[in-house]
Amino acid sequence: MSEAHDDDLEEEQPRRLPLVVRLVRAFILVNLLFALVSVAVALYVKFTHPSVGDEESDELDLVTIFDGIELASRASSFRGGSWITMFGGGELDLRQATLDPSGATLRVTAVTGGGDIQVPDSWNVELSSKAIIGGVGLNRPHAVDDPYAPTLRVELRAIMGGIGVTSGE
Repeated sequence: MSEAHDDDLEEEQPRRLPLVVRLVRAFILVNLLFALVSVAVALYVKFTHPSVGDEESDELDLVTIFDGIELASRASSFRGGSWITMFGGGELDLRQATLDPSGATLRVTAVTGGGDIQVPDSWNVELSSKAIIGGVGLNRPHAVDDPYAPTLRVELRAIMGGIGVTSGE
């Protein structure tokens, strides 16, 4: 009888880890996978979509991935463009630019990054955003509300990132 009991002990099932430990491991694995995919996508975008535009450009296509940018625009008829920032950011200063009379649209995509857009007090600014753990801030205490002034529309899509729109000095 004791030999059968000893055989049962040798054939025990391997111990399973507690549920909490398995959940923590799965959480860590999912986050690591997300980080690796994010970095791969960021590197792909960085090397296939170079920034286009300079201080005099009326339209911009900015890409700041794993780096930053400081651009002070002096555009004579700024019409907008796009700005993609991933793991980076920057500052876009439009205070010396002239807005196109029909207005402009700036589409911003911020993924774990962000930046600041500085505009003159005389411009109207409309913001729209779709964000997950991020967003847009507006700080224009001296802005003039002129219904006839041209309007800069900022459309933000963000995941763990965002943009601030400010004016003044």
